[in-house]
Amino acid sequence: METRQAPPAGAPDGRTAPPQPEAQEPPKNGGPRPAVRIVLFVVGAVALVFALIFGIRFISYASTHQTTDDAEIDADQVAITSKISERVDKILVDTNQEVRKGQLLIALDSRDEAQRVAQAKAQADALDAQARAAQANVALTRDTQSAQNEQSAGSIGQAQATIASASQQAKSADQEIAVAQATLDASQAQLRAARAAVPGAYQNMLKTQADLQRTQSLVRTGDVAVSQLDAARAAYAAALSNYRQAQASASAANAQVLEAQQRVDAQRFTAAGAAAQIGAAEATLTTAQGHLAESDSPHRVPAQQAQADAALAQIETAHAELKTAQDQLSYTQIRSPIEGFVGAKNVEIGATVQPGQTLMTIVPANHIYVTANFKETQIGNMHSGQEVDINVDAYNGVKFTGRVETLSPASENKFSLVPAQNATGNFVKVTQRVPVRIDFVNPDPKYPLRPGMSVEASVKVK
Repeated sequence: METRQAPPAGAPDGRTAPPQPEAQEPPKNGGPRPAVRIVLFVVGAVALVFALIFGIRFISYASTHQTTDDAEIDADQVAITSKISERVDKILVDTNQEVRKGQLLIALDSRDEAQRVAQAKAQADALDAQARAAQANVALTRDTQSAQNEQSAGSIGQAQATIASASQQAKSADQEIAVAQATLDASQAQLRAARAAVPGAYQNMLKTQADLQRTQSLVRTGDVAVSQLDAARAAYAAALSNYRQAQASASAANAQVLEAQQRVDAQRFTAAGAAAQIGAAEATLTTAQGHLAESDSPHRVPAQQAQADAALAQIETAHAELKTAQDQLSYTQIRSPIEGFVGAKNVEIGATVQPGQTLMTIVPANHIYVTANFKETQIGNMHSGQEVDINVDAYNGVKFTGRVETLSPASENKFSLVPAQNATGNFVKVTQRVPVRIDFVNPDPKYPLRPGMSVEASVKVK
């Protein structure tokens, strides 16, 4: 009868378990097993390869880049100040608030400035009106002077024509006087002759009258014939007629003398009138010449122009004062000069600010750059335009790219309040730091950059 052996442990179903490998005895010298050595060798080889790869990359990077961790993000912060002394009426922004360019930040009390603008504008308007009036007076004076010159010239011509006409009339009157005087003289001669004939005719009439009376007496007595009486009567009648004709001739001659005298007087009156007209015309001529000299003065228009220029100068002064008042009014509205964020705010409503007092600080939102302080031994091959790798401590693992903008013209020590004086002969040589400005190239907006953040900058110098 066959005897069955119990299944080995680990075979619950009673089936025979697979044969187990025999345990190898550890080496007698205590070293690692062969498989472990292979693994260690492989791991060491891989580690050596990685070390070589990263070592070569590090050495290559370090040989072509200059790196410093003495760097930070910087920005040209803007200090918001007041240009006038005034009380704060409103503050329209708060700390850390984003602001746009031109946005109203602070409103100062503007009532006094508005009143000064109104006063300056009224003064400027008044001076504008005065200047326009002065300029109009220049044109009016010029036109008036021209019209007065023409009028005076016309008066001079008229007076000269009047003098010439009156002179001609006076000359004609003098000639007429001479003719009338000759006629008067002839009439007076005729009058004297006629008057001289009257006594003879009168005596002849008396004689013939006496002869007639005597003849009449003789005829009555019969001493003479009647025929002699008729002859005496005819002689008396003829003598009487001659006497009367002599009287008539004397009267006619007297009338002619009177008429000739009137003609002489009339011509003398005409001559006197012409002479008076000449005198008046000469006076008018003198007056017209004086008016012409007065109106044609070369100083009238320049004097008015000087007044107009003075008014214009006053206008410029008034407009300058108005511009100053308007500027003062505009200074009550303090606006942001850039886009950015409100930093420190050092003002409250109701406070009276002074010119130049810093009220708040605006940190720009866009133009952010890095100020990296490289050792003086690192900047030998550094210049503007070189590429820069930037690591920001706030964003570990995020690479930023930049470009060297400028290098400082002096070391950082030279800009300190008390720069070191190494010329004493007793000093410790310290490697100086030179600030280098680096601009970001297309920074990722997902990672906002803030001034003051610490960075590490590596400039590619080769």
